[in-house]
Parts: sequence; structure tokens; C-alpha cells
Amino acid sequence: MRSIYSAPLVEPGVPKERRRPYEQEILRVVASLPDGDIDSILTPARREALKWATNKTTSVLPPHAWEYESFECPSGGRSCFVVRLKSSEQDVWSLRIEDPDKNVAGRVWTTEINILAGPDANGNRFTLRLSASTTEERMDIEPHVPGVIRQIVESVGLYSGSYKIVDRPIHINGANQADHLFRALLDPERKIPIIVVSVPETAGQNGKPLLDADVLARACTGLATVLVVAPSVSWLLTERFGKQLSVYNGAARVYLPGFSEDANPFGGHELLLPHGFEDSGIAARAVTRLRWIAASGSVRRTQLGKDLLAFSSIKAQELQQRQSALQNSGATDLEMLNTANARIKLLDQQLEEEKNYSKLFSDLHKDAEERAEIAEANDRAKAFQIQQLLNELKSSGVQRDANISFPNDWIDFASWCDVNLAGRVSISPQARRIIKDAEFEDVRLTADCLLWLANNYREAKIDGGEEAMRDAVVVNGVTSTHCGNDAYEMEWQGKKRRVEWHLKNGGNTRTPARCLRIYFFWDESSLQVVVAHMPSHRVTDAS
Repeated sequence: MRSIYSAPLVEPGVPKERRRPYEQEILRVVASLPDGDIDSILTPARREALKWATNKTTSVLPPHAWEYESFECPSGGRSCFVVRLKSSEQDVWSLRIEDPDKNVAGRVWTTEINILAGPDANGNRFTLRLSASTTEERMDIEPHVPGVIRQIVESVGLYSGSYKIVDRPIHINGANQADHLFRALLDPERKIPIIVVSVPETAGQNGKPLLDADVLARACTGLATVLVVAPSVSWLLTERFGKQLSVYNGAARVYLPGFSEDANPFGGHELLLPHGFEDSGIAARAVTRLRWIAASGSVRRTQLGKDLLAFSSIKAQELQQRQSALQNSGATDLEMLNTANARIKLLDQQLEEEKNYSKLFSDLHKDAEERAEIAEANDRAKAFQIQQLLNELKSSGVQRDANISFPNDWIDFASWCDVNLAGRVSISPQARRIIKDAEFEDVRLTADCLLWLANNYREAKIDGGEEAMRDAVVVNGVTSTHCGNDAYEMEWQGKKRRVEWHLKNGGNTRTPARCLRIYFFWDESSLQVVVAHMPSHRVTDAS
């Protein structure tokens, strides 16, 4: 999805009057309505949609519109159409309105809403698509769900899976609420992102966040759930998921569907650091960024024809039914021709939509590849800079890690590594998850082993003398050895890596309290050691 940060929508330099309008889909909402019959659930929801459409188009709708039947109301750029399809299996009511932008000439907004009762497995559903047609070179907008979403949330209620959709931020202040948050973050059935906005520690337990969570929640109603967490809850987040997957001290993070405890911190769960958030302009741009993440993600995660239907496809079904009815009733050739032409026009429109949809994903794929290449180049540059700084320190006689403080327990261990060994040793998400419940008794010995990896082993790898590290004594009886039959593959930043080495202590014991194993591999792109598994022996088929 293109955004205010993206490339031009149309070819630059072409006079505006000669540009072809570009169709950009902004967002999609796919939700469930409460269980109930047509009169108690579907009719009130459809009524709210018609009230909203009337205000948007300033049209006087025909009387049968309020009987929730099909109608067409073209009105000089502010058009409103409804299709009603009823069968023994489902009752589909589909609305489409076209509304010119109040401020930008040539920009037209199109909203499509489906409110339907399907088979028992699907139940009552609500879907919405918002798109814009424009000749602008760039669309400088802030995505916001149409007001009809909030109207239906307040009057009838909407759900995303088992979660009720709300149009306000949810405040998480205590441990019990934090447990609910953890379950929601890890729920494999969750369908929309959770945006967590943290309160700065200086603001206190009941303080306000630096970002306007109310504006964010209203704009993202049905696209994402917005939570505001107190400083104490940020600490609980850090304890549960580690510093790299937490959010604290005024920052904001987007936890996408599919999040897990071993998620890659750089794998899409975007973190916005609070630098400059005290400035209202910078804070507003951060909120816009979060709104775009929620909006563009809603288009990527949903599929036309499966999760929601386009108005054109529903209208085409209606025309097909009408065509069959005319044929059965002996209609004139002219009536049959007019209906067939109308259907062909809609099929052409569907084809154009599919082309635009394919182009959208092609552009997204290209953008993702470019971002990945830039990120890899930045990682290599940072690794080079870190190594230069380390060499300068060594040349000046400064003893690295001379004043380092060591962790006292496993809770702080991963954070200790992040702070003190940054750029030299990285702990994988899988290892972080295990560390929290580690039983090995000697935390200090484990820290000493990571220091050996950060210094002795890393320098040997960079200087090309890693063979000298084979079976090397690390510290206090710990040695560096090949994994043998315990070697395995793991995924690291989207690539398969072979883990063939580990540090191990003696004693020939598998008792978790006394058995130390640190499995690791060398990442040549970032010039650092990656700890794949620790501190216990890894259970495999071979072991």
C-alpha cells in the first residue's frame, strides 16, 4: 500500500488535466456482527449505514431504500447504490457510495459496505472497503476509517474474532490486565494488530502517553486495537518477552497477528522510539505512521472473494439473476441486451480491480525487497563501524569490559547482553524464551562464556584464526566443541543457518541445574556471534 511516504501515484511531470485517475485502496475492515436475526441485528446495522450514506451524499434516498432493497441513486458525483441478494443460504446487502473530497479537486472517495447473513459457519458479517480515485502525483492523507464503523460499533457492536471492536484506547494498568494483554498478543487466532502505546516512566503509573491514543483509536477502529500501558506493565512486558520485543518509556509498538514469544524483533512488529515525541508535530507524524501501518496491513491480510466481496461482483450476480429471470419470462431482445451490456460493464470493472490489486502487491513486493537490501547494507555498515571503534579502543590501550557489571539472575540476562555485548553477541528469540525459565545455577559463569564469545572467539573469526578456538578452554572447565550429531538448522532473520558449535561444561551430566550448553553460530554479515540456544542441553532425536 502506498502511503504519504511512498513513490508518486502517477507519472510525475504529466499535466494534471491529462493524468489518468489512479485507484488506490486505502483500507479494509472485516468483522463479525453479534448473533441474532435480521430484525435485531442486520436491520439496525443497515439502517446506520443508510443514515451515514445519506449524510455523505446529501441525497434523498427512495422510499424502498429504507426497506433495504436494491436501488440506484446517482447524484452528480455523490452517488449511492444498494444491491440486495437473498437466497436460502444467505442474505447479502451491499452499499456503494462515491463522495468527492471536500478539499482536493479530482479526488473521489469510494466506500463499499457489505452487511450479510451467511451460513451458520460464517454468521452475521460486516465488511468495508475504502478507496480513492485521484490524479494527484502524491496523496498526502491520514488514513481514518469511515464514521459508519463507529456508528455500528456503538449501536450494534462489531467483533474481530472473539475480540470486541472498540473505538477508544484500552488502558492497562495492573498485573491482571497485563495477563489478558499477554494472552491477546500470543493468540494465534487474532486477526488485527495490537498497537501498544507506553506511558513514560516520568509521567507515573496513571500518566498520559506522549502520543494521542484517542485519535489513533478512533482512526483505527476495526483495523487495530489500541492499548495504553502504564510503566509497571511495560516492565512486565519486558520480563515476559525481553527488551527487544517490549515497549516502554513513551515508545509505541505494533504487534502484528501471529506474534509469538520467539518473534524476530525486526520481523515487522514495528517499534517507534519516543525521540522528539514531546514536540506535537513529531508526535502527530508518529500517529500518522501507525495509522498507515494499520490501514495498509488490512489490505495485505485480507483477500477479495474470500474475506470480503467487491460491490461489482455482487452487482454482477444480481444482473445474472435478472438476466435469467428475463429469459424465463420471455423478455424482449432489447431488454436482454441492456442487461447483458450492464453485466459486461461490471465484469470489465472487476477485471480492472484485479489488475490494480495485482499491481498493488507487485509494488509491495518490490518495496519490501528494496527495504531488505537497504537494511542489510545498513547492518553491514554498522558492523564495520562497531569494529572500527573496537579496534580504536584496543589500540589506545583501553581494556574492554573492565568495568562491566554482571547479571544476578536470569530475568536480567538477555537485557544485560543487549546492553553490554551489543554488536558482538546477539541472543536469538528462541534462546530468549528458554532463558526466562532457566534452571542452570551459575549465571555468572554463563555471562563469562558470552564475554569469551564476544572477545576471544569473535576476534579469532575476524582475524581468520578460528581453528585455534576448536576445543579451546573458555573458563572454569567450559570448552568450545563441535556439536556432532546435535548440530541443527535454525532460521535467523529470514535465512536458514547451521548451528554446529557449542560451549559445554564437564561432568557428563544432563541435570539442568549443572549442565551448561551454549549453541552458537557466526553471522558474517553483522560480524557477531548469535546464540541459538542456552543454557540447557538441547533435546534432539540424537540425544
